Amino acid sequence: MPMPSNPPAGDDLVRLSATEALRLFARREVSPVELMRAVAERAEKIEPRINAFTERLFDEALEQARHAEDRYLGKNGLVPRPLEGIPVAAKEKHAILGRTLTEGSLVHESRIATENAPVVDRILDAGGIIHARTTTPEFSLSTYTHSRMWGVTRNPWNPDFTPGGSSGGAGAALAAGTTLLASASDIGGSTRIPAAFTGTVGFKAPYGRNPGLGVLTADHYRGDGPMARTVDDVIAFQNVLAGPDPRDHTSIRPKLTLPTSYEDVTGLRIALCVRLGEYDVHPEIEANTRAAAQALADAGAHVEEITLPWTHLDLLTAVAGHFSTIFGALVIEAAETHRDLLSPYAVAFADTMTYARTQVSYLDSLRAEHRLQRGLATAMDGFDALICPTTAIPGWHAGDDLTGDKVVVHGEEVADTLWSAMTTPFNINNRCPVLNVPSGMSSWGIPTGLQIVGHPYDDPSVFRVGKALEAHRPWSYEQIEGQL
Repeated sequence: MPMPSNPPAGDDLVRLSATEALRLFARREVSPVELMRAVAERAEKIEPRINAFTERLFDEALEQARHAEDRYLGKNGLVPRPLEGIPVAAKEKHAILGRTLTEGSLVHESRIATENAPVVDRILDAGGIIHARTTTPEFSLSTYTHSRMWGVTRNPWNPDFTPGGSSGGAGAALAAGTTLLASASDIGGSTRIPAAFTGTVGFKAPYGRNPGLGVLTADHYRGDGPMARTVDDVIAFQNVLAGPDPRDHTSIRPKLTLPTSYEDVTGLRIALCVRLGEYDVHPEIEANTRAAAQALADAGAHVEEITLPWTHLDLLTAVAGHFSTIFGALVIEAAETHRDLLSPYAVAFADTMTYARTQVSYLDSLRAEHRLQRGLATAMDGFDALICPTTAIPGWHAGDDLTGDKVVVHGEEVADTLWSAMTTPFNINNRCPVLNVPSGMSSWGIPTGLQIVGHPYDDPSVFRVGKALEAHRPWSYEQIEGQL
């Protein structure tokens, strides 16, 4: 493929957004092969420090990149597809036919996938190239990413800290420049938490928007979705992932295609809620959240601070009854037969869920959910969107199990473990779309995140606000280079 005299190269290539790369491919200014080689070289350099990949598929990916290049050259009458030639890192729990499907657990060390997950099919059908698979905690059940199977995944901004979880490998790879897009999932914050801690963009689609695979597709807390480094990239990726699939009866038809351009936020009414009821929010998180709110006000939105009537008791009741009945029950099954193979936090989770079963019924959980959902609907009435922090604290150390009562950072107790993230309320309210975007940096050397919450199934509204924030609070990854 002919190249201009001064094309992007090396780390400039790996820092391209996916949408920028697609434009350069179309103009034949960058080759998919050159981009894939640059990403692979970057991974060879960076991976020993961050450990974001469970599997590298670079040889296959380079061959697919050559086929993508042929499409841009118009060979054999073929045309480029929506993600043609873009490197995409797939979360290991997203099944790929014929490859391992361990979910980070020694219990499933020899399990092989018998079909592709819908998210994998959508990536491949759109011309995306899965060049690597990303780490998760065991069973994707934690807000940090390490396991007995894969070891500790670290945050590229500050390797002493976790990139969050459960899509921690996805966030770390995006921030480090070893992928341009990454698939993720979210049952309690697993997309938004790592997006917050790595300064990336993650979208929790409303329930049923994106199809899933297996029994947990019936769990209305969960869903698969996109992560990337820009809002435009998440829009492009989400437009590939959305739409019905016959393997998931909960997937919504017709497919919603997001606009690629949006009006500014002039005149929008945006609710600001810093504490979501009773969360104890770290001063630096609050400061960055308020700065983001001010940026939206400066852009023409009407921002009004509100409170929510949510209580920790209702939140705890909702999640205890829900998780112990569905997702937690799967972990309990594993613990009953293979307790010796589980990570300590997985054992602790199974024991907690076993106890929760005796204390909270599923009906109790639904009653609490109803109170929380009604409280949010009432509070958001008259507003176009709500903004709030993604986490209550700036982060926690890589490798910490957080199975105790307190999060301890730099020797200081900074939060109750259970309430260190502020994401699960919107899995309880999982018909609401939620977009995480960067809100700033903390003094701990890692980014902080902001959640943009829309009314049920009003996906475009969160991207309109996200685009405005991205424009008025530009974001850079240059600081990472000094850390790795």
